[in-house]
Amino acid sequence: MPTELDHQNKDVNPLVLQRATTNPYLHAASIVLDRFNWDLNPCAWRSRSRLRNLKDTHKGKKAVIVCNGPSLLKIDLKQLGGVFTFGLNKINLLFDKTEWRPNCIIAINQYVLEQNSDFFNQTELPLFVNRTARNIIQFRENVVFLHLAAQNKLARDVSISMSAGATVTTAALQIAFHMGFSDVALVGCDHNFAQKGAANRAVIASENDPSHFDPRYFSGGVTWQLPDLTASEYYYDLAANMFAAFDRRIVNCTIGGRLEVFQRMELTSWLQSSI
Repeated sequence: MPTELDHQNKDVNPLVLQRATTNPYLHAASIVLDRFNWDLNPCAWRSRSRLRNLKDTHKGKKAVIVCNGPSLLKIDLKQLGGVFTFGLNKINLLFDKTEWRPNCIIAINQYVLEQNSDFFNQTELPLFVNRTARNIIQFRENVVFLHLAAQNKLARDVSISMSAGATVTTAALQIAFHMGFSDVALVGCDHNFAQKGAANRAVIASENDPSHFDPRYFSGGVTWQLPDLTASEYYYDLAANMFAAFDRRIVNCTIGGRLEVFQRMELTSWLQSSI
């Protein structure tokens, strides 16, 4: 199952990708060399240290992953006061409409990282970003660079590597597990896009974006990648099983939408519930 990493990792040697035949030894060597180079980078050492320090720091607690679908505008974010929240990608486009702020933001797609780099370089909110952004996002105390591995499995400990999981939401689920959260809810995860086409294909955005909470999200001719909803469901299912195996859970508190992998629950009821 392909991941976002296959389409966004600019560190992969293009000469290897263009060979007429497939040589597993060359492929393995390129992965080892890429990993070796990253492990020698001081940003890698400091990011791993910060991730290790976060391991199980929120054990047994609740968290909300705030996704970017249009239905997010139906959620009263004031309800989330006192609950740890993960914001995703360009969640900052919501900040002019609410006083709510996430406890951290996660972004792994290269197009998103480049387009939102001005905000990422200015914010003091904790950031978890793909290591491919190290040349455009300044490494500082609130920034952690993530190493994404092209493997079809999820990480319970993300301090070394983790899976891109076809969507930033899956990345957030792995980080939430790493931090110890036992009860995680999704809001604004519509799992439905107006734009249709081949999964992961890079396309040019139209004037307004109907598939996210803000029409400016992907708009005005910027480049973005069409979603892979099938692969997303594959990794969501892995996440659900991973959480369940450790007596944790993921619930979907999105209003509407088409994601049915996780148990549905009203946000108010979830906030008042226990596992």
